[in-house]
Amino acid sequence: MLDLKKIVINNWVLENKITLKNVNLFYETFGQELGTAPVVLVNHALTGNSTVVGENGWWNDLIGENKTIDTNFYTVLAINIPGNGFDGNEENRIVDYKNFTIRDIASVFWQVVFQLKIESLFAVIGGSLGGAIAWEMSVLKPNSIENVIPIATDWKATDWMIANVLVQDVILNNSSSPIQDARVHAMLLYRTPESLKNKFEGKVNPKNQRFEIENWLNYHGEKLEQRFQLASYKLMNHLLKTNDITRGRACLESIISNVKSNIHIVSIDTDRFFVAKEDKETYEVLRKVKSNVYHHEIQSIHGHDAFLIEYKQLNEILENVFNIIYIK
Repeated sequence: MLDLKKIVINNWVLENKITLKNVNLFYETFGQELGTAPVVLVNHALTGNSTVVGENGWWNDLIGENKTIDTNFYTVLAINIPGNGFDGNEENRIVDYKNFTIRDIASVFWQVVFQLKIESLFAVIGGSLGGAIAWEMSVLKPNSIENVIPIATDWKATDWMIANVLVQDVILNNSSSPIQDARVHAMLLYRTPESLKNKFEGKVNPKNQRFEIENWLNYHGEKLEQRFQLASYKLMNHLLKTNDITRGRACLESIISNVKSNIHIVSIDTDRFFVAKEDKETYEVLRKVKSNVYHHEIQSIHGHDAFLIEYKQLNEILENVFNIIYIK
């Protein structure tokens, strides 16, 4: 059963200096009670939400009792990005979506953490958009996270990412079926030609005489339209191009050298959204100034979505990070 909790942020100062008053944020906790165990913050992806485990949990194969992130030993906290619409409250939609940046989201997440009287986090983990928020959180509070785990993501928006955000924004603002059409386009960024060939092999559905790949894409478009709001999609898509932990700061090496956290960068070798080559270059730069930075790579034909598919590999990568025995 959904157990959303609400917290009110009295003053949320955005990067553009706009101040928002009394903003409602919604979160969920799983596992041990707050204040009794190490806290793992899980940041959701673009169309995700705070329900990471349970009946509708999107990361059940990674988090839960006796799983890699074991809820017998950890408190798992997941916060909804404000404006993602998961609370179902119309008044909490973010209308002026271009006012917001990933840095704003990271900042307000820290406000939630501290209002919950959490002094430090054992880990911050997230895939895609959630991982980009994790990068920014590590810079905002360089002494407050033990392990930062950005998966299938980057610390900056590449030209490729900015271009695809523009295409999505054009679709969302001009299509007669914006959510469906944008999702159809996005699914081709999340998978690879090899993944689609392996899944469909050019088959035609005998019932409607359409290619199975067409049915699959249309299904995902229709499914997202049923559960996601247009305003939310516009915001989440826009956030991707605001990603840059060096904006208005120093160079990457200087910034990360001050971050005390262990940083585990997890790439996917076939990711064509956040390409692995960028992560490898980041690792090579950072390892010269930071001893506790690591790079791991998932091997998969599935592309970006492999962080939601290749659970065995992800568990193997992360088990040494989370395999601790916590004594109360």
